[in-house]
Amino acid sequence: MAVSMEAGTAVILTFTPPPPPVAAIFHRRLPISVGNSSLFSGVSLSTRSSIFRNANFSRRCSQGDVYGNSNNIILTSTPALTFMKGLLKFVLSNFLPLALVGGVALGFYSPALGCLAHKYSFSKFITCWLFFLSGLKSQDGDLKEVVEAWPAFLYGLASILLICPIFSKLILKVQMLPQEFITGLAIFSCMPTTLNGGVALTQLVRGNSALALALTVVSVLLGILTVPLWITKLFADGFGVTIPTWKLFQSLLLTLIVPLILGKVLRNSFPGMARYVEQNDRIFSFTTSILLAFFPWMQVGKSRQLLLMVKPAIFVCAIVIGILIHLSFIVFNATLVRSLSVGSTSWKPVFEKQANRRALMLVCSQRSLLIATAVVEQLGGVLGETGLLLLPCVAADVNQIIIDSLLVDFWLRKDEPCDIGKNT
Repeated sequence: MAVSMEAGTAVILTFTPPPPPVAAIFHRRLPISVGNSSLFSGVSLSTRSSIFRNANFSRRCSQGDVYGNSNNIILTSTPALTFMKGLLKFVLSNFLPLALVGGVALGFYSPALGCLAHKYSFSKFITCWLFFLSGLKSQDGDLKEVVEAWPAFLYGLASILLICPIFSKLILKVQMLPQEFITGLAIFSCMPTTLNGGVALTQLVRGNSALALALTVVSVLLGILTVPLWITKLFADGFGVTIPTWKLFQSLLLTLIVPLILGKVLRNSFPGMARYVEQNDRIFSFTTSILLAFFPWMQVGKSRQLLLMVKPAIFVCAIVIGILIHLSFIVFNATLVRSLSVGSTSWKPVFEKQANRRALMLVCSQRSLLIATAVVEQLGGVLGETGLLLLPCVAADVNQIIIDSLLVDFWLRKDEPCDIGKNT
């Protein structure tokens, strides 16, 4: 701004606008040469290039052609960063199946360490610790909801412990070499439900989580009695072997039930313990998944030579059979639960509730890999090579996690219109 004053004349103010910024000059696309313009006189070539790049960036942001629009600048992440975020999300969401598959791969790659861990009965300590963690994580369900749904509770116990194990007779009719694959799947079908998976998925889909938790705990406790009896009845005569039923019962009682009860007592005795477990639930879940992956690592390492002799097509066939078994459990329980919801019986309202039906379908259709591993370990090779018996069980456990996750996702998508209608 310039000010000029003369005697007897008015004051004249002259405004000289500031020069436009470099970015604005480039935005108007003025004919300026970076190399020889007087605007850049005395400026080094590297500085001129930097100014030009900043100006070009400013122009592109103002136009919104790449990085943003005329009002806001939105920086996009690089493809590598986007890929890493997606990969991390996938790993965290599917940590247990990936851990089990990783345990199998590690058993093939490093069999010596797996054999050493098996030699010193490392699996027994892991089993005790896993059930102790399950006791720490087990929450108290609403007893009132379980009492109100007592017909569903009784059906769930009958399905888990009595009805579904009968499928093992049909499974054993399948002929395959090695026959341990079929035997392992038959043993897996006799197991109680999973300790955590069914309850977690039931909570996710807004089912009756108290019913799911009660079925899980009671079926595991009673399964210590029923599993040895089923194995003795199904396998002793057909295989011409003697099943150590009483020894198996004692071992399951000490390695499964005692640690489970100790963990539960510790959780209820110290109020801070329950809060600590809930605050670190993800860490405990990851720890459980990693420890569970030790079983296929040890068993595959121990039986690596035999497994390498198995043709891949045969193992794929065993995987398909495991998928069909789990789908059969789902269809069977869904059909029977639906049939109990019709008619004029007194328990009809219980089975009409969607929350109860979903809890029963999930919990009654799953089987516990952890208990199956403990049972096969205690058999001591009576029914075949331990690694060959457990490998299809690991595959079946991974398959049931994937299938039930897809089923829960289908239910959640189906419920979305209802949720939108409630909110509006």
